[in-house]
Amino acid sequence: MKKLLILGGDHFTIPVVEAAHKQGYYVITCDYLPGNVAHKHSDEYVNFSTIDKEGLLAWAKKNPIDGVVTFTDSGVVTTAYLQHHLGLPQIGPLESVEILQNKARFRQFLTDHGFTVPKAKGFSKKEDALASKDFFTLPVIVKPVDAAGSKGVTKVSDWDELELAVDWAIQYSFSGDFIIESFIEKQGCSSDSDCFSVDGQFKFLSFSAQRFDEKAAGEYTPAAYSWPSTLGDVAEAELSAELQRLISLLGMKTTVYNVETRVGTDGKAYIMEISPRGGGNRLSEMMRFATGVDMITAAVRAAVGDSVSGMEQKPLDGHWAEIIVHADKSGILDRVAIDPTMESYVHSKDFWFKQGDSVKEFKSARDAIGTMVLRFDDADKLESAITNQRNWLQVIVK
Repeated sequence: MKKLLILGGDHFTIPVVEAAHKQGYYVITCDYLPGNVAHKHSDEYVNFSTIDKEGLLAWAKKNPIDGVVTFTDSGVVTTAYLQHHLGLPQIGPLESVEILQNKARFRQFLTDHGFTVPKAKGFSKKEDALASKDFFTLPVIVKPVDAAGSKGVTKVSDWDELELAVDWAIQYSFSGDFIIESFIEKQGCSSDSDCFSVDGQFKFLSFSAQRFDEKAAGEYTPAAYSWPSTLGDVAEAELSAELQRLISLLGMKTTVYNVETRVGTDGKAYIMEISPRGGGNRLSEMMRFATGVDMITAAVRAAVGDSVSGMEQKPLDGHWAEIIVHADKSGILDRVAIDPTMESYVHSKDFWFKQGDSVKEFKSARDAIGTMVLRFDDADKLESAITNQRNWLQVIVK
């Protein structure tokens, strides 16, 4: 029986554990939170932080494994580090993964190779950032170089806001480093979806319409996704070609990617982020529902060196949406109320809290109450459901 180490233990890790079990693998989950829900589904749990590369390497040398995979951002570099030093199947060269996972290095790589990229600069010291105002034109985005889920991100429209934004970014940075970059105003919706390459060639690419809740505390925390995207065929074709050029330059191999893109009001298509892992918020699951392409199973098979099949471009079966169910305020959850007229569109629900549980206002992805998947036969019904969400979906908190 092959042994697979999965870095992470939250709700989004459960489908990865289940996919590995269906392949007959022995599953070991790992993070520093023994009470995390996915550990109840695995065969074994080990208590290490997902960023503790050396600790996990020492453990793995005493406890041989056949592969390692992660669907959490904090575990990506550690995954590549373990693969490199243990001679396991690799998602790509360690150096390339480190570039992808560091926003400052990634922006520089894009610039050096002629990609369309916002003006950006990385910093280690707050003083250097505060002295660099002449380099940028407002507005700008300030964010940690090594955090995901919109943690530590601030849009700065007045230079008087910069110092507070830098302090906020540093607070969420593992390394203490942060980046300032030009804010790219988007046309339509930005895209955040999962893709898959086999032997360095994209076999499946997807684009979504990423949605935000303007009334939520977390202004830049995704609150919903829908498929198809609003990018348009021309932009999707350009981005597909540029994404392939990017992973070819980096020498990436067989893996799932979480890819964020957008089209700016300047008409240019931008690769904002690409991380060799499955996205949070069930994005790989959504693609399995919508197209039948199973990137989760492919990722766990690739991790232990087994062959990958079924990776091909397939059309969407209908119009799909995922709602990140969340509360507008912190308190005690009373109930999630869904208008009965919407029930026929509900494909599945996955709520993580029950009546009487304490919940938090929606500042970041970790504050979500759960998810809801919807399917529609046409675009107008989907758009109406997303636009009028507060009319049919209510999270009642006392």
